[in-house]
Amino acid sequence: MKIVDAKVVVTSPGRNFVTLKLTTDEGLTGLGDATLNGRELAVVSYLADHVVPLLTGLDPHRVEDTWQSLYRGAYWRRGPVTMAAIAAVDVALWDIKAKAAGLPLYQLLGGASRERIGTYGHANGRDIPELLDSVRARLAEGYPAVRIQSGIPGLKAVYGVSDTDESGAPVLHQQARPLVEDWDTAAYLRHVPAVFEAVRAEFGPELPLLHDSHHRLTPVQAARLGKDLETFRPFWLEDCTPAENQEALRLVRRSTTTPLAVGEVFNTVYDYQALITEQLIDYVRSAVTHFGGVTPLRKLFDFAAQYQIKSAIHGPEDISPVGMAAAVHLDLAVHNFGIQEFSGHTPLTDEVFRHAYTFTDGHLHPGEAPGIGVELDEELAAAHPYAPAYLPVNRLHDGTVHDW
Repeated sequence: MKIVDAKVVVTSPGRNFVTLKLTTDEGLTGLGDATLNGRELAVVSYLADHVVPLLTGLDPHRVEDTWQSLYRGAYWRRGPVTMAAIAAVDVALWDIKAKAAGLPLYQLLGGASRERIGTYGHANGRDIPELLDSVRARLAEGYPAVRIQSGIPGLKAVYGVSDTDESGAPVLHQQARPLVEDWDTAAYLRHVPAVFEAVRAEFGPELPLLHDSHHRLTPVQAARLGKDLETFRPFWLEDCTPAENQEALRLVRRSTTTPLAVGEVFNTVYDYQALITEQLIDYVRSAVTHFGGVTPLRKLFDFAAQYQIKSAIHGPEDISPVGMAAAVHLDLAVHNFGIQEFSGHTPLTDEVFRHAYTFTDGHLHPGEAPGIGVELDEELAAAHPYAPAYLPVNRLHDGTVHDW
């Protein structure tokens, strides 16, 4: 079997998605997700100009060899653009390989390790009463765990919290020009424990509650927040400080027993080495789409398992159903699965990317369709072209650009 065609499809059925489609001489096709939100066209160029010309004539069954060739052969390794492009190729090859076998992908990864995949949903509100209503909505949808994010008194806009315009319509965080959001760390640190206290008072001690700090704290600030939240028993505190400085997590770990989740902006295993071997975190958060595909992410999870660290694949709306499907297959197969983030997609997105995976009673299952179980409607995709969309910029009160 040989690859005879490779093309990149960009579509925006509410969000921008970059998809690689491979076709073989036996008529099998494979899809891979190369979406890098806010920098989509950089990956399109990397794929179309540098990777696609290398794929024609390759044996699609040689998944590992192709991955190593794309990673090592370019000399310039790592980075989100490179790894998103490699991820698209890797997932498309696994899709073809599983289709050729007539099996869903998870069967080629060792078969199911569980019956279904637990998820968490996003609850947010501009104030605590609105947040409580959002938690109720997620529980009504069946989610067994909920991430809670709240507006902060005195701040006009906070990432992760829905806002509305003058007409009452929701304001998307991704805009044609970067949306400027303000930030006050001291106000945030004062407010978050009160948020947890209110949610616990309303919903009790058993509901798993997650929270994301979006990398905005220094190590000392992160340690203080983790300690302040201990009495509320969070499921985890996510991205409490920029983890590229891996030593920072040593200070946080020494100071609190609050579980820590890190890694959605990481691209390779090298970003995790100290964090895993020193057991400084409890969950690894990288996405199939941004980590180079199924091949390296499975290896990361096996590495993490040696230290009792669990998987928690990044799953926002700006990863396409192709990337989500690959994640769900991996979730079902790995032994050290922890939890899966799942925001769902717009109905239009689900029409463009028809998928076999299902969400029922707060749990996902990849389905039994051969491959990853996603089909791309190219005609419908073409009807919704790329639209420029940037992530917001955070600034302090004095105008200084602040971390995510």
